[in-house]
Amino acid sequence: MQALNLKHLEGREAMLRLLDTADVLVENYRPGAFEALGLGYDVLKARNPRLIYCSLSAFGSTGPRRELRGYDNVIQAFSGIMAMTGDDPAKPFKSGAPVMDYAAGTTAAYAIAAALLQRERNGGQGTHIDVSMLDVALLFSTSHVASYYWGGNVPKAKGNTFPFATIGMYHASDAPVMVAASNLRQQRRLWTLLGRPKLAKDNNNQRLDDHPRESAALAEVIGTKPAAHWEEFLQSNGIPCARIRRLDEALADPQVQARRALHRFDGPAGTPEGMTTTLAGFTFTEGGPTLSRPPQPHGAQTDEILTSLGYDAAAIAALRRAGAIG
Repeated sequence: MQALNLKHLEGREAMLRLLDTADVLVENYRPGAFEALGLGYDVLKARNPRLIYCSLSAFGSTGPRRELRGYDNVIQAFSGIMAMTGDDPAKPFKSGAPVMDYAAGTTAAYAIAAALLQRERNGGQGTHIDVSMLDVALLFSTSHVASYYWGGNVPKAKGNTFPFATIGMYHASDAPVMVAASNLRQQRRLWTLLGRPKLAKDNNNQRLDDHPRESAALAEVIGTKPAAHWEEFLQSNGIPCARIRRLDEALADPQVQARRALHRFDGPAGTPEGMTTTLAGFTFTEGGPTLSRPPQPHGAQTDEILTSLGYDAAAIAALRRAGAIG
């Protein structure tokens, strides 16, 4: 990690030298802040036309709210996500994980990969990517947005209740499970497996109308056996089902280990025992995602990077004394 003081002239000069040959710049400043520092896209594009310049902000770099601040919880509140989460419309809930933070980062990574491919196809021309957390929140609410514009349906907090009773959370004898017999074929198979074939429906309208009776029947049957039984029994018969796990239980599951979803640094990386973190949500048949080093202290690679840009030890020391670098 390199630490530059961009409010310092010589810090900005070092940044410009670095960006003259860079492929990608990612910045998370308030819209207009980088322009005020002389590091806006137009300036950098003139110096390095191949540069992919990615800006992430709460509301994006255009529109009447462009200068407003926001974090994950604020965007969940603003976008409507909180209002449809929880089981009481009067008590909205944010997601337990900072989903909009990670969703915005994932969207930016996807956009950067697409921009790099575009650059290879258009003769080497870079572009400016403008990622708005609010836009991403709406993207992740696509089905609700479409439903609203199609029929005026404003989603409300419904907790673990779904339109069809065969999708939802039910309490087994020892712990809750989530069942997802979604389509007509699955719901018919579910009712047959549970010994209630007369509750199977021929169309989704019938399922909607009979929700209370189906829900009561499922609660009665599922409550007779433990969660592990239902997870194994239903999954083995083609019905999606999962016992609701805590994070520690999910991390200990053999599936997580088999997928290499986690990476452990065995050296002194923040704790005496080392450090474990997530790796990626995908694998490659050839190569694939890796982590070469644990999170670094602020400015850990400053000298290394400046040396690669042509600064000698004396020049780096002078920048540090002047406060241009950390």
